[in-house]
Amino acid sequence: MNDILKFQNPLPTLAEIRNAARECLLERNGVDEVQVDSAVSLAMGTGGDFADLFLSDSVREAWSMEGGAVRGGSYRRDSGFGLRVMKGEETTFACSQRIDASALTRVASQLRTSGELAATTTATESNDGAQGRFSLYMGLAPLASVDALDKIALLQKVDQLARNHDARVVEVGASLQAVYESVWVTRHDGMSAGDVRPLLNLSVSVRVKSGSRMEHARSGMGGRYSFSEWSDDVVASFVKNLVDAAIIKLDARPAPAGPMSVVVGPGWNGVLLHEAVGHGLEADGIRRGTSVFAGRVGQTVAQRGVTIVDDGSMLGRRGSLNVDDEGHRTGRTVLIEDGVLRGFMQDSLSARLMGVPQTGNGRREDYTCLPMPRMTNTFMLNGNHEPEEIIASVANGIYVAGLEGGQVDITSGQFVFEASEAFLIENGKITAPIKGATITGNGPETIKKISLVGNDLELDSGKAVCGKAGQSVPVGVGQPTLRVDDMTVGGTA
Repeated sequence: MNDILKFQNPLPTLAEIRNAARECLLERNGVDEVQVDSAVSLAMGTGGDFADLFLSDSVREAWSMEGGAVRGGSYRRDSGFGLRVMKGEETTFACSQRIDASALTRVASQLRTSGELAATTTATESNDGAQGRFSLYMGLAPLASVDALDKIALLQKVDQLARNHDARVVEVGASLQAVYESVWVTRHDGMSAGDVRPLLNLSVSVRVKSGSRMEHARSGMGGRYSFSEWSDDVVASFVKNLVDAAIIKLDARPAPAGPMSVVVGPGWNGVLLHEAVGHGLEADGIRRGTSVFAGRVGQTVAQRGVTIVDDGSMLGRRGSLNVDDEGHRTGRTVLIEDGVLRGFMQDSLSARLMGVPQTGNGRREDYTCLPMPRMTNTFMLNGNHEPEEIIASVANGIYVAGLEGGQVDITSGQFVFEASEAFLIENGKITAPIKGATITGNGPETIKKISLVGNDLELDSGKAVCGKAGQSVPVGVGQPTLRVDDMTVGGTA
């Protein structure tokens, strides 16, 4: 599985990361931990069940290129805090762009749920054994030490690689984005945690032309690491594979339609599981009874051999976090094990109301947003079958190499996806490329139709963004090759 990065420098300890977050968010703004904790206690009063404070400082940098020339660049810094008080399921929330003692006190006073102060506690480090443990990523800004000319040179190299790889390339677009965020979380019970999070992404699109026919392809790669982790070979391989995916479409036939067996390739196609199954396993839909998986723990919900996990503790991955946005340590949560539903992704609110432990899945887009249970890196584990064996088992069907444009109704489980890259399977062999294929189905029913699971698990290249309730967060997806029987394929033939 492609989940191990070879960092060029030693990773910092979590204690070092925590100190860096404290310096950025507290010391730089003239605030200490006692003042932060007092603000949380003031807001909670004696009438709340739970209160927490989330401070954030983020720097976002972006460069874009089109037609071989840089078309734009931006740099933005934003900081502030969000203060939350909960009683039962009722939540009161306020945020501010100022971080100082007076702003903390003012906002806390507005949120106060009772006329009497709760006892003030002294903030302590999260009891997750952080001392001596190492961060999942470097504590450095991804592009901070990179000269502007080098950033531009990377985008120009992408353009040249694409055009040199095939003369049919007529347009290339590329963008380089980086985020560097420091966060600090303090809770009413004295728990506190800090994190410093880098995030780097390269997005590329290509358009190809042959005669009067034009096709395009787009993709991205990235993760929680620095610019220096991208070798020339990595960038070249990424760009050439993208151009090849676009070129193949020039000879694509109209897609067939109807129920058929579908072999779904590894890696990015795990977005199908993310949309069709993952959202239904987030705990807010479970406790409200709106998810199709509510009340089904311990029941068989998929074929044997199907095991799906969410893991926010993977080195350098796009969806990974040392701690979630509520200060809880991330880890691996088994959602479905050998076809049996085992658990859900929990934030603090759902965990408290359901009487279960948190899982490190409390996430928010920024300090102006409330946290909710969200996925981190969600993927299916390996099975026992060779990919070639799975393809050979299908007499007539399609092989999906790439998916895009997915939508899902969490309540019903209905989903629809467009196949960005797909091929016919005829007599157990991959043959002609096809275009215009869509895949529709019901998430809980679809995982019951997975008849073969490959042994070639891959994670995506680091481009996934998940949207929910108006908030977007970076995530990871993945899977091995799968055979899914009796899927509904919409085509153009």
